[in-house]
Amino acid sequence: MTVVFIVLTLLVAILLIGVVLIQKSKGGGLSSAFAGSNQIMGVRRTNNFIEKVTWILAGAIALLSVLCTFTMPDAITTRTRVQSTATEQTTGGNYDTQAPAAQTPAQAPAAQTPAAPAPAAGK
Repeated sequence: MTVVFIVLTLLVAILLIGVVLIQKSKGGGLSSAFAGSNQIMGVRRTNNFIEKVTWILAGAIALLSVLCTFTMPDAITTRTRVQSTATEQTTGGNYDTQAPAAQTPAQAPAAQTPAAPAPAAGK
């Protein structure tokens, strides 16, 4: 299915290239070839038609690209060409230590009075 979408995208891209090449910059292009008033589409309609075809083909390329992405086989695989080096695992210390038991108010140390300020040195 992906191949079908790729082929359709290429065909639409070739058509879009052709439509863009038909156009001339500054609005000339194919409409200048139909300068006569007895033409079927007329000058204004030719520009509108080519512009609509350009937008439709550009939208078709965008749509086909998204569809191609969804139908692609798994391009991302777990295989890699880069060989990984073996990592050395070290064992850590014993981190399963117990937290100290909570102290009850009866076991709390007695409040100490603040010490007297130390004399200033150098006097």
